[in-house]
Amino acid sequence: MAEETLQACPFRIVRYVPNLVRDEWMNIGVLLLDPGGRLHVRVLEEEAHFARLRRLHPAVDVTVLRALAADLDAKAAQAGGGAAVLASLDETLSNALQLSPQKAVLTHNAEAELERLFHDQVEPSVVHAPGAGEREHNRASIRNRARQIFERAHINGRLRFSVKVDEFTVRGDPFRLDFGWQNGTRGFLHSVALGRDCGQAKVLAYTAAAVRERIPDAEFTAITDAPPQRGNARQEFAMNLLEASGIPIVPLSGLDQYARVLRGRLN
Repeated sequence: MAEETLQACPFRIVRYVPNLVRDEWMNIGVLLLDPGGRLHVRVLEEEAHFARLRRLHPAVDVTVLRALAADLDAKAAQAGGGAAVLASLDETLSNALQLSPQKAVLTHNAEAELERLFHDQVEPSVVHAPGAGEREHNRASIRNRARQIFERAHINGRLRFSVKVDEFTVRGDPFRLDFGWQNGTRGFLHSVALGRDCGQAKVLAYTAAAVRERIPDAEFTAITDAPPQRGNARQEFAMNLLEASGIPIVPLSGLDQYARVLRGRLN
């Protein structure tokens, strides 16, 4: 495979600042400009992240934060590119939202770099006490582990990250699928934390049905923390729902093998 050229991509971290006087903030997103002028946006979206933010700042307006990614995408579309938007946001964002000083990274995959920055600088780190045992996975940890496996399998460059679905569902739908790929067939992969919230399977099944109305042969795969537990009514419900929706389950323990098969399809 030919060596891919590294290109500079400027980025800024989005901060939520509830009290300007105290100068305290929490990182909530990343904005990255690719060499083609497209603005890539990744902001907090998991309910667990918003719950943490509410604990730190009970008066936070979560509605504004949920709409932030769509608002920035719309601004970039109106401006005909992301460079002008990135340069003007200091003046147009609300007082509660601020941007870090601009930096840049060298990368050959802007979307993959966006995910890395989001993981390293925005997603809450988890610290568990010695002897506490293996912690329960959430969607973020499953997605991050999947990203590492795909990088090891050398397919990150063929994947899209955080794929918007509003072109298939309804305008303004904030839901995003974790990974997407295309090689004649369109495919999507999404993390589902069976140990925490089996209801995520319902959202994925609904989204898959909506996408397939536009792309009948679209493939979906659910990446789970572990195989569904027989005898666990909620997890069996999720398993049966996904199976009925034509969505196979691949637990993290089997994702290396899945990645090798997918690499063969994408080459």
